[in-house]
Amino acid sequence: MLPLILAVAIILAAQGWRRGALVWLVVVGATFLATLVLKLVFLSCSPVFGPWHINSPSGHVAAATVVTGGLAVLLTRRRVTILPAAVAAAVAIGISRLVLHMHSFAEVGVGAAIGLCGAAALIRFAGPPPRLQPMPLFAVVAVVALIFHGMHLPAEAAIRHTAYQAGWFIPACRANADMPRPVEWSGRGDD
Repeated sequence: MLPLILAVAIILAAQGWRRGALVWLVVVGATFLATLVLKLVFLSCSPVFGPWHINSPSGHVAAATVVTGGLAVLLTRRRVTILPAAVAAAVAIGISRLVLHMHSFAEVGVGAAIGLCGAAALIRFAGPPPRLQPMPLFAVVAVVALIFHGMHLPAEAAIRHTAYQAGWFIPACRANADMPRPVEWSGRGDD
């Protein structure tokens, strides 16, 4: 997602829509940051949030929702397309996360809510898009998707490690008093 987000911003700026490029980067970045913060809170204090079955809000759903909604409005120039496209992405990716047993229904719902807030912010702050050339945007999306398909950062392991470290220092968040002291993270993703 990160290369795609940067590539879209570059294309928007190159086509003269600097405000749209800046709002795109800020809103998508804020959506990712909100997801990260909530992941850290829920993971570090999972005993507190246990009854809700929320350990890690779905970043996949949040990202797909805001990016799909944003691309829809950029490509169609119709602001009314952003929320239906964002909801469709949230449902499709959310179902995949549930089928793969990667997240609970509540975690998918939180991810969808974060992404929909991001999509709504794009509607609010980007303003109407100018007449953009859609072919460069289509081409960039396709090329970036092909080049980076299957690659991923070990972000989830780093997030879990950081949350575990934070949870150990917050007494209300500890699963039990015998929880071992955290150790240094190796960064290999197999922790």
